[in-house]
Amino acid sequence: MLPTTLSSPRGQGNGALSPRDAARHTAGAKRYKYLRRLLHFRQMDFEFALWQMLYLFTSPQRVYRNFHYRKQTKDQWARDDPAFLVLLSIWLCVSTVGFGFVLDMGFFETIKLLLWVVFIDCVGVGLLIATLMWFISNKYLVKQQNRDYDVEWGYAFDVHLNAFYPLLVILHFIQLFFINYVIISDSVIGYFVGNTLWLIAIGYYIYVTFLGYSALPFLKNTAILLYPFALLIMLYLISLACGWNFTKMLCTFYKYRVK
Repeated sequence: MLPTTLSSPRGQGNGALSPRDAARHTAGAKRYKYLRRLLHFRQMDFEFALWQMLYLFTSPQRVYRNFHYRKQTKDQWARDDPAFLVLLSIWLCVSTVGFGFVLDMGFFETIKLLLWVVFIDCVGVGLLIATLMWFISNKYLVKQQNRDYDVEWGYAFDVHLNAFYPLLVILHFIQLFFINYVIISDSVIGYFVGNTLWLIAIGYYIYVTFLGYSALPFLKNTAILLYPFALLIMLYLISLACGWNFTKMLCTFYKYRVK
C-alpha cells in the first residue's frame, strides 16, 4: 500500500504551512482564537498560569522554555491561552485597590486610579513598549541568514506582561507595607528603601525582557537589552545622593491624577 501521510515541508521561518492550514495560522486567526477564549473560563488553564507567575520570580528561564515548546507544538511563540492575562488583571485590580486604601483615597478616586493603572500603566505603556521592541527586534536583531524569521507582535506583548508582573508585585504589593511607615517619611532610610524597591522591580523588568528575546534562536546580540542596567544603577545612585524619593513622587502623581 502507498503511504497516506504526506510530508509537509516547512520553510526556515515561522513555518511554511500548507494552503489548507494557512488560514487558521494567520495572525488574525490566532488573535480571534485568543479573544474568543476570554469568554470561556473553563477552557483556560489557570493552574499553568499560576505556575508561570511563580517561576517568573524564581526561575524565569523555565517560563520561556515553555514558549519554545509551544512554538514546536502549536507553531506560534505567543500565548494562545488568556489565563495569564486574566490573572494579571485580577492582581492589578486588587493591588491598585490596596494602593488606594494605603493612600487614603475615596471610592471614586480609587476607581479613577484603577482605570489609570489598567489602561495607561499596563495596557497603554505595554502596547507602546511591545510595538517598539517588536520593531527593533525585527529590524536590527534578526540574524541575516534567517530573514524568513520574524518576532510575533503577540510574543513581544507577552514578554512585556511577563516582565510587568514581578514589577507589579514589588511596587504595588510588597511596597504597600512600607509606604506609610517607612518610605514616605523624609528620612534617609525612607527613600533608600523605596528607591531600592524600584531598583529591584525595574531590574526584574529588564532581565525578564532580556530572557524573552534571548530565548528566540533566530535573534542576535540580545545582550544589548541588558545595557539599560547601567543607566538604572546610575539613576539609583544619583537619587540616593540627591534624596529623591521615587515612591513619594509616584504617590503625589497618582493623587494629582485622580482629583
